[in-house]
Amino acid sequence: MQIVPPTIDRLPAYAAALRDGYSPDNVRGAIAAQEILARIDADAQRFIESMEDREARGPLVTLPDRSQVKRIPGFHRWMWDDDPAAPFCGAISVRWQPGSVTLPPHVLGHIGYSVVPWKRRRGYATEALAQLLVEIRDLGLPHVDITTDPDNVPSQRVILANGGVFVEAFTKPAAFGEKPGYRYRISLDPPPTALQSVR
Repeated sequence: MQIVPPTIDRLPAYAAALRDGYSPDNVRGAIAAQEILARIDADAQRFIESMEDREARGPLVTLPDRSQVKRIPGFHRWMWDDDPAAPFCGAISVRWQPGSVTLPPHVLGHIGYSVVPWKRRRGYATEALAQLLVEIRDLGLPHVDITTDPDNVPSQRVILANGGVFVEAFTKPAAFGEKPGYRYRISLDPPPTALQSVR
C-alpha cells in the first residue's frame, strides 16, 4: 500500500467506495459522503484540484453542527493497494496554519485518516501515517497533533506506532458536541522515516 495524490484516473475507485458505504469524514459519516459525491458529479476536475489546497482557496468547511468556517491550507492523499477490482483503501489528510504550529479551535488536529471498512486490520492506516509524516517534513512544523475519541483504540495504536505520545484529554468545541477527546503529538524533529513493515 502506498499513499498517492488524488487524480482523475483514480477518482472512479474513490467514488465507488463512497457509494459502498465509506466516508472520509469520521464525524459526519454518510452525509459527508453524499456531499462529496454531489461535488464529483457537478465537476470532477474541480473536485480533484481541491484535494491539493496549500493556499486555502477552497470553499468553507462545514462542521458537525452545520456551521461553516474558513478553510486552512492542507492536502489529501489516498491509500492505494494492488487490488485490481478496488485499489482505493482509504484517505489521509494534513492541514496547518501558516507560520504557526497552533491550529484554529475548530480544527482538532493536523492529520486525519480513515480506511474503508473492508480493508481494515491490515496496517494500512499505520503505514499511511508513516508515509505522510515523511512527506510533510518540508512544511516546517516541529510536531503534529492528532486527536481521537477516547474509545478509538485502533486509531490510538496507529498514532503510537508512529512515535506519538499522549498529550491530554480534552473537551471538543461546541461545534463537535463538547464530547471528550484525546490529543496525541508526533515530533517531526528529527524528521521521521517511513516504516519498513507493518504487522
